[in-house]
Amino acid sequence: MSPAELSEWRSWPPEGGPRGAPIHLDDEPEVRELAEYLDRCRMLRVWDFKTGLRLEATSYVGTLRLGSLPVIIRPKLQGAQLLSLLRYAYGLRNLKLFSGLEQGTSTWAFQDLLIHQLEAETQELIRRGLHRGYVRREEELASPRGRIDLGWWMRHAGSGRAALRCSHHPRLEDHPLNQVLRAGLFLALRLTDDVGLRTRLHLLDALLQGVQRVTLYPSLLERIIRETDRMTAAYRPALSIIGVLLDAQGTTQEASSREVEIPGFLFDMNRFFQALLSRFLRENLRDLTVRDEFRLDGMMAYAATHNPRRRQPPAPRPDFAILRGQRVLALLDAKYRDLWETQLPRNMLYQLAIYALSQGSTGSAAILYPTMASKAREQVVEINDVVQGGRRATVVLRPVHLHELADLVNPREGVDAEREREAFARWLALGEPRAA
Repeated sequence: MSPAELSEWRSWPPEGGPRGAPIHLDDEPEVRELAEYLDRCRMLRVWDFKTGLRLEATSYVGTLRLGSLPVIIRPKLQGAQLLSLLRYAYGLRNLKLFSGLEQGTSTWAFQDLLIHQLEAETQELIRRGLHRGYVRREEELASPRGRIDLGWWMRHAGSGRAALRCSHHPRLEDHPLNQVLRAGLFLALRLTDDVGLRTRLHLLDALLQGVQRVTLYPSLLERIIRETDRMTAAYRPALSIIGVLLDAQGTTQEASSREVEIPGFLFDMNRFFQALLSRFLRENLRDLTVRDEFRLDGMMAYAATHNPRRRQPPAPRPDFAILRGQRVLALLDAKYRDLWETQLPRNMLYQLAIYALSQGSTGSAAILYPTMASKAREQVVEINDVVQGGRRATVVLRPVHLHELADLVNPREGVDAEREREAFARWLALGEPRAA
């Protein structure tokens, strides 16, 4: 069956496009369950009408199989600029990939970008020499080393064996760090259909034959990332990519407790956009502090005499708070939806209105949203007191021009480049005007 192809925040089949015979979901219960799960989690809106199947993409991009129907969701930003922003957001090295990658990405599945980068990172690790770690081994050795098991020797003293049981710690490549790396390559193999890429991944896997392949799950990966130090820092980019692949595959829980296994790869561009802005603001607002997931403690509370269930008060969490010392200068939320081309959803407006009102009289909060429209400008929604009159707060819709941001994050040295990045960051965070 021909795949259903659409881009983020677009629908399929496209409005006004040619229509053939109507397509419906397969009758298998697992396909219906997957469709309900995708729709409920807002990964992909799925409606199976009498007139045929209708899909609507959200902030998730990638590929999956909805029964017998392949689905491809592409990001609007593609090619070299998308790769540049991905590398910057997740701290990946600017390694040289094979010829033609950055020009040909528009025809590939989104995950192939990440997998090509993982391949390049792994090749670089192997070229430098895989890290060796001390691994505990207990075995019988003709040439004793480490700690001799005296209890074992006493039990077998008269057996005539020409070996002693020892506990020692040789430095081996077969330790948890390389085991997770090999498991990540195996995960990448399952997520790509590109024949050339699969061949190169198989060759890399063959170079790691001496490393045990383990079952990969989030808590193991998080522990390995936490345990990296200056000696193993070179592994962090590869581990970051493996984490993205693992999360986007739907493996968000341990293997025994997954709700639904997604047959494919769905990457949340909203999380990527938040990570991208977090790093850019932190690096370029040097005189200010950027706090992620800032809790507005004390803004809401249950009345002391009317909380029979003794519940904890809700605490709203803007994506970013910009502070000077202890003073909050701005509250920001990153929303991966082009609010220049589409209407502002009510739930976004209500959420930002709460953040703005939390700052008292004439408070303000801003939505940072991505756009590729060069004409996109700041929009302001005023929140008024309809009883007593006057303005109570404002919500600002501030565009993040992705083409400009991609140019700014490319490695450039010099005072002028630093000034451009700082001016763009201060405009995003505080709305300060930039020089023309």
